[in-house]
Parts: sequence; structure tokens; C-alpha cells
Amino acid sequence: PYYIDLSQNLYLQACLHSSDPNLKVFVDTCVASPDPYDFNTLAYDLIRDGCRRDPSYVTYYSPNSHLARFKFNAFEFISRHPSVYLKCELMVCRLGDYSSHCYRGCTNRAKRDTSS
Repeated sequence: PYYIDLSQNLYLQACLHSSDPNLKVFVDTCVASPDPYDFNTLAYDLIRDGCRRDPSYVTYYSPNSHLARFKFNAFEFISRHPSVYLKCELMVCRLGDYSSHCYRGCTNRAKRDTSS
């Protein structure tokens, strides 16, 4: 376990271990939960499909394409849950493939009204 105070910034880094220099890592989704085995019932999205869901979530520039760096403010779900677990999904893309999700980032499209 890693102990931090509420509202303290939590800095994370994900590293791709590969000898291929033409790969880029991208944080696609990070979900927090008080249950390490259930990230659906009581869950909180920090980032989903490359789109920031929590205002404290920040992605940091990394000079190395094999590293993804980000931070968010520590929080708690409810006082009866002493721990918060984090589950992140990362994507690996070809470096320089600007059509990939790694480069496009958040691609939420506005929904249109289908009436009439």
C-alpha cells in the first residue's frame, strides 16, 4: 500500500519495457474503486477512452515515448472504505502514427438528436 493524505497530488508513471524505439505508450483509461476486484459497481473514472473525467487529472509531457506520466488528487469514496484501488489501461501505438488513438487522445463525439 501507498499512504497519502486526502487532496494530496499523486504522481504516477507507466513504463513500456521494449527494445523497439518506435513505440509510444498512452494512458487510455484509469478507474478508481474501493474494491480491488470490482471496478464497475462503485467506481470513479479519472480518465476514460483518453478523455479526462476528473478535473485534477493531468497528463505530463515525457521526453521518452515509452513513458506515460500523470497525476491526480487523492480522494476517498466514503469513510467506510479505507482504501482506493486504481486500475489503468494503456495503449501502445507506433511512434509517429498520427491517426492512432495515442495521438488523437480524447475523441468523444457530440451526440445528435434523432427526433424528427
